[in-house]
Amino acid sequence: MALVTPSGPVDPVRLARGRRVLEGLGLDVVLSGDLDARQGYLAGPDSVRAAGLQEAWCDPRVSAVICARGGYGVTRLLGLLDWDAMAAAGPKILLGSSDITALHRAFAERLGVATLFGPMPASATMGDEEGPEPATLAHLTGTLFDGGAVGPVTGTASLGPSGRVEAPVTGGNLTLLAALCGTPYAMRAQGQIVLLEDVSEEPYRIDRMLTQLIQAGCLDGALGFVLGSWVDCGDPLPVVAERLSGFGMPVIAGLPIGHGSPQFGVWLGADGVIDTKSCSLTGMFRYPDKAP
Repeated sequence: MALVTPSGPVDPVRLARGRRVLEGLGLDVVLSGDLDARQGYLAGPDSVRAAGLQEAWCDPRVSAVICARGGYGVTRLLGLLDWDAMAAAGPKILLGSSDITALHRAFAERLGVATLFGPMPASATMGDEEGPEPATLAHLTGTLFDGGAVGPVTGTASLGPSGRVEAPVTGGNLTLLAALCGTPYAMRAQGQIVLLEDVSEEPYRIDRMLTQLIQAGCLDGALGFVLGSWVDCGDPLPVVAERLSGFGMPVIAGLPIGHGSPQFGVWLGADGVIDTKSCSLTGMFRYPDKAP
């Protein structure tokens, strides 16, 4: 597997810790591109970050591409990638969250592959000085090695009508989904379950971004909603519940997916099941032909 930095610059100490965690799982970890590059709030120039990502994805020796961290800047790369070359490389695993939501959306639209929205090695849950958060590591191990499917991820509340929904899962970080409105990579939720999470956003900003998605038609036809963590967002659930109530679909909240700890993963572009009775999301992904 290859580590890449398509977004913000990484803390080399934290990255080294996260790399050791991955190697402890038996993974052969290689570094792709210039992981030490830095240009302000970016991990180097756009061309360098795009090249590192594309080289990793197109390398036949690599079966999984893991983003070291999020940050800012992935949307700047989407027009620089050779999507035909990346499609020819065949299906692989992409892992990342937060700003990496833009890659999840682009890979879904341009490559048609399922991708893993989950913890990154230079994040606090994986690269902390005291070691990886145990539940996070256990769940990541399950998603990477146990056929891609693990047990249900349980939340804390059901905010909409009761029911059980089985459908593909889409979505990710709310800020990035709103930023992609009006682009070729905008989310289209028709017939899907939508995951939403964010960090350090006040409820009024969450209201504004949800309104943008609604008015842009991005949430039209959604069959259900999964609300992950809302770290340092105050209490956004009342406004989220109010904005999503018009869809009349099941909404489960409080799942450990996003920026919190523990941080569980979910396959985007693959089938999942939400059940309001157990307040859970169960992924049903299976690797198409290879795993790390």
